[in-house]
Amino acid sequence: MNLEQIYNKKNPWPARESQRVLFILDVRSSLEEEVLRGWVQHHANVDNQAFDAPQVCIDLRDERTGFDSGQLVMSLALPDDTLIVPLRIVWTPSEEGAMTLGRLRHLITGDPRRPSPRRGKRILSTAPERVHLMVGKPDTMSNLKHRFEAHHAVDNASSQEAFASFVARQAAVVLDMAERQLKGGRYKMPRHVASTMMASSDYNAAVQRLADEQGKPKEELMKEAAQYMKEMISTPTSFWLDVYARFNTFCLGLGYEQDIVYDQASVEKLREIVRNNPSMLLWTHKTYLDGMVVPKVMWDNDFPMPHMFGGANMNFPGLGYLLHRAGAIFIKRSFQDNELYKITLRHYIGYLMEKRFPMNWAFEGTRSRMGKLMPPRYGLLKYVLEACEATEAQDIHIIPISISYDIIRDVEEYATEQTGRGKGAESLKWFIGYVRSLARPMGKVYMDIGEPVVLPRAPEPGDRLALSKIAFEVAVEANHVTPITFPSLVTMSLLGAAPKALTEEEVIGDLNALLGWAESRNVRISHDFDRSFADQMAGLLGIMIDENIVTRYDEGPEIVYGISLEQHPVASYYRNTVIHFFVNKAIIELALVKASESDAEKALDVFWEQVDHLRDMFKFEFFYAPTDEFHRQIREEMACYGDDWEQSLAQGAAGFGKLLQGMTPLVAHVTLLTYTEAYSVVASLLARKEAHDTWEEKDCVTEALTYGRQAYLQRRISSESSIGKQLFKNGFQMLQSRGLTEGGADSLKEDRVEVARELRELLRRIDVIRAIGVANHGSV
Repeated sequence: MNLEQIYNKKNPWPARESQRVLFILDVRSSLEEEVLRGWVQHHANVDNQAFDAPQVCIDLRDERTGFDSGQLVMSLALPDDTLIVPLRIVWTPSEEGAMTLGRLRHLITGDPRRPSPRRGKRILSTAPERVHLMVGKPDTMSNLKHRFEAHHAVDNASSQEAFASFVARQAAVVLDMAERQLKGGRYKMPRHVASTMMASSDYNAAVQRLADEQGKPKEELMKEAAQYMKEMISTPTSFWLDVYARFNTFCLGLGYEQDIVYDQASVEKLREIVRNNPSMLLWTHKTYLDGMVVPKVMWDNDFPMPHMFGGANMNFPGLGYLLHRAGAIFIKRSFQDNELYKITLRHYIGYLMEKRFPMNWAFEGTRSRMGKLMPPRYGLLKYVLEACEATEAQDIHIIPISISYDIIRDVEEYATEQTGRGKGAESLKWFIGYVRSLARPMGKVYMDIGEPVVLPRAPEPGDRLALSKIAFEVAVEANHVTPITFPSLVTMSLLGAAPKALTEEEVIGDLNALLGWAESRNVRISHDFDRSFADQMAGLLGIMIDENIVTRYDEGPEIVYGISLEQHPVASYYRNTVIHFFVNKAIIELALVKASESDAEKALDVFWEQVDHLRDMFKFEFFYAPTDEFHRQIREEMACYGDDWEQSLAQGAAGFGKLLQGMTPLVAHVTLLTYTEAYSVVASLLARKEAHDTWEEKDCVTEALTYGRQAYLQRRISSESSIGKQLFKNGFQMLQSRGLTEGGADSLKEDRVEVARELRELLRRIDVIRAIGVANHGSV
C-alpha cells in the first residue's frame, strides 16, 4: 500500500454547491503537513476542482502553549457560507505497541501515537495501516460566528483573535470526536477549558459583578483567575490516561485478584446514564485505593475517564503530576472567603457537567476509620449542584457506588489512629512505602452500583435542607448496595463468640445462619460469594489468619478459630462494613428484652418506646429510614417470627421466649456492644462533673481515651474496639443532642447520672442477648 492508496480511503472535500472551503490542518510536524496537503490536493485533482481551497496549519492538540492563530485570523475573512473543514492524521500503535501503551519509557522513546517525522516516514512505508486520515464535521462560517457571538464576551479590539481561537477550539473538538470513533470512548477528554472559560460571556459577567463589588479592575481579577485555572483545571492527555490506567492496574494487582467484582448489566446501565445526563459518581471511602477502582472499571469498559476531586494532601510531586493529567481536580482546602475562586470553580464544574464529563469523589470526604459509612460531607456536592443550577442542568443523576474489599491494608493504621496517635503526612516517600506494603494477598475488590438519585433540577443555592436530604438518600442507597462478603461474616461470627473460640463446625453453622437471614431479607450479597465455604476454609480465611485478624489453633483434638483481644479493633472494622444490615434486628432484640421485663399489658407500648429510643440514641452512628418507613421495617421483621407477635409480647416472659426461638441468629451483642460501651465511657465521665461544668468535644475525646483504657483493664468494657476517637465523638454528640454537655442548673447533674445509668442498663440487656446466643448456638 502506498500513500496514494491511503489518500483514496477517504475524501476530505465536503459535499457542497458553490461554497468556498477552508481547511484547518492540525499538524505537529512538517511530515504531517506534507501528508495532509497532499491529501487535499490529491482529491482536488481527482475531482477536477475548479479552485484551490485555502489551508491553515495549526497545532490543535497542545493546550500548554495556546494557539498560534495569526494565520487563521487572516483566513477567516471569507464569505459567511464558507465551509470550514478540520483535518488530522491519527497514528495508531502496532499490535505489539498497543500492549505497552502507558509505559513511562515512552517519555524517552516517544509515544507510538505521536511519532517523530523520521519514524512517521518509516510507518508510512512499512505499516501504512497505522495511518488514519480524519475529517472533522464541517461547519459554515456563519454558524460559527453565531455561536461565538451568543456565548463569548470580547471587545472590538480583540474580537478577530478571539473568534479565531474559538474556531480553532471547535476544530479540535470535532476532530477529537472523529478520532474517538477509532480509539474508543475512554479517550474523551475536555480540551482548551481555560481558554473557553476566559472567553465565556457568563464567566466574564460574573467576574465583572465581583469586580464592581470589590472596587477592583476586572483585568486584575481575570489575571488572578487565570492562575486559579492553572491550579485546578485538569489537563488529561491520551498518554497520561494510559499511564494512569496502567498505574491503577499495577497498584490494585499487587495484593488483589486481577478482576474487580461487579455486575456488567449495572455497568451498562451506568454507561447510558453518564452518556445522556449530567452525572456524579459518589463512592464510599475505605482506603487510598478507592480512587483507583472506579477509574479502572470505567477504563476497562471504555468509559470516558471520570473527573475526580482530590484532596490537596495527595497533590505532592510525582503522584500529583500524574493525577492532574489523568482527570484529577485539586482544589484548595479552604476558600470560603475567596469569591473569585468559588466563581471559577463553579463555572469549571458547570462546564464539565454540561459537556457530560462525569464527576466522581468520595462523598464521605475521608476514609472511614471504623468500616461503616461516615456522615456525608456537603462541600463538593454543594458546589457541583450550584454549578448545575447556574447552567440550568436538568435530570441530574447522582449515582451511589459502594467499594468493598476482602482485606484492607489501612485497617491497622486506623486502629492505631483511633487510640489517639496522629496520622503521618502524605508525601512521595510515604506513597512509595504505601504501594510496597500492598504486595501481599488481600483477596478481591468489589464495586457495586446503586440506583441513582435523580434531580429534575438542582436545588436553590443555600437550601441546606434539600442538600442534606440528597446526601442522605445517596448514603442510604450506598449502604443498600454494599455487599456481604466472607470476611465481614466471619468477623461477625467470631466477634459474637469472643472471647470464646469456635470449632470449624460452629463457624460454618454461624455463617449459614447469618447468610440465611440475609438471603431471606434480600440483603445484597457479593456476586461471587462462594456458598461452599465449608470446603474452602483454608482460602480467604487463611489470608485472614496470615494477617493476624483470625487466630487458628490446631494442636487439640479439634481445630478452633477465634479473634484475640488485641485484634478486636481490626476485626471490628470488617464486621462494621455490613453492620447496618443488622441494626434494626439488634434494636428489636433489645426492645424485646425490655418489654419482657415490664407488665404484660404495657409490653407492646414499651417495645415501641424502646425501638424509637434506641433509634434516637444511635442516630449519629447509622442511617435510618424516615420514621414511618422505619416502623414498617420493624413490623416486617417481627412478622417473620409470627403473625401473632403482638399477642406474644402481651404474654410476658413466655411470649418473649417463644419469639426468641425463631430469631436465630441473635445479633444485638455483636452489632451494638461496641457503641454502647463507648457511649458508656463518655457518659460515666460526664456524670462525674458538676452541673455547672461545660464539656467540650476535644476534652471529651482526650479524657475518654484515657478512661477507656482504664475501663478496659478493669473489664468494665469488653474489648479495645470500644476505645476510639470517632466512637467518643459520636457519644459526645449524643449527649450534646440531649442538652447535657453545657453547664446548667443543679438538676442537670441528675440528668447526666441518669443517662450513664441508662447505658449501663442497656449493656445488661446486651449481656442477656449474648448469654442466650451462647447457650443456643455458641456464638451469634
